[in-house]
Amino acid sequence: MKHKGVAIPMLKIFSLFFFCMLLFGILTHSQISLYYAYMGLSLWYEKMIPSLLPFMLLSGMMIRLGLTESFINLLYPILNALFKVSRNVCYAIIIGFLCGFPMGAKTTADLLERHLIDQKEAEFLLSFCNNIGPIYFCSFVLPLLGRKMIFPYVIGMYGIPFLYGIILRHTVYKKNFCLPSFPENPSLQNQTIFSVGRFFAAMNDSIMSSMQSILNLCGYMVLFNLLNLIPHLLYGHTSIILAPVFEITGGLNLLRDTIPLYSLLILPFGGICCIAQTYSCISRTGLSIAKYTMHKLILTGLSALFYVGWYLLSPATFLG
Repeated sequence: MKHKGVAIPMLKIFSLFFFCMLLFGILTHSQISLYYAYMGLSLWYEKMIPSLLPFMLLSGMMIRLGLTESFINLLYPILNALFKVSRNVCYAIIIGFLCGFPMGAKTTADLLERHLIDQKEAEFLLSFCNNIGPIYFCSFVLPLLGRKMIFPYVIGMYGIPFLYGIILRHTVYKKNFCLPSFPENPSLQNQTIFSVGRFFAAMNDSIMSSMQSILNLCGYMVLFNLLNLIPHLLYGHTSIILAPVFEITGGLNLLRDTIPLYSLLILPFGGICCIAQTYSCISRTGLSIAKYTMHKLILTGLSALFYVGWYLLSPATFLG
C-alpha cells in the first residue's frame, strides 16, 4: 500500500507536468503546433482513410454476416498446416497481414467479442499479426525512404512476424487451442439464414464501427504528432529523431530518408501512437496491452538482427 500511495501522486505530478508542457508549447509555439496538428490530420486524410477504411468496412461486414470461414477456405489448408488453428484465426491472420495496422487488432477484437475465437487465440493473434500494412509500406514508406529494392524489406517487415507467429504457436501456445472452433455462439445459430435485411443491418453496423475507428485514428494521429512539441521545446530541431517514436507516419514524414535504418527499425514497433490505438481496439476484450508491447519490442529486436545479417551477408546491397 505504501508503494501505491507514492506511485499515484507521482503519476499525477508527472501527468500534470506533461500536460502543462504541452499546453505551454501550443501557446508559445503556435505555428509549430499548427504544423504538427495539420500534418497529423492531412496524413490521416490522404493516407490512412484510403488505405484502411475500405478494409474496415468489408472485414466488418464479413464478420457480421458469418462469411469468414467460407472466405478462408482457399488458404486454410496452407495456414492450418503451419499454425494448426481454426478458420476464424486464419481469417484474422490474413486480414492482419494484408490490411495492416490497426486491422489486425480490430479484427481480433471483433472475432473475440462475437465468440468466434477464444481468449488464448486472440492473445496469440495479437502477438504477431497487427503490423504496418503492405500497401502503406510499399507505396508510402519505401518511396519516402528512397529505397529501390522491395523484396528484402518485405521479408524483414512481414516474414519476421510471420515466422515469429509460427514459432509462438508451436512453443508458447502449443497446448492452448481447442480445434476445430470455439463453441457455437447462440447469437450465430441462424447465421446461415441470409436476407436483405440482415445484409443491410450488417452494413450499417460495420459502417458505424468503422467510422468510429477511423475517427479515433485521426484523434490519435493529431494528438501524438502534437507531442513532438515537448522534445522540440527541450532540444530544438534535433528532436525530430524522436518523432517516429510518438507517431510513426508523421515522424517518418519529418525524417524522410535521413536515417533510413533507424526508420526501418521503428516500423515493427509502430510507435506509442500505434500502441495507444491498439489499446482502444482491445480495451473491452481483456487482452493485455503490456504483452502486446512486449511482442512488438521482440519483433523490433529480431528486425535489427535481420538487418545485421543482411549487412554481413551482402554489404554491397545493404539498404539498397
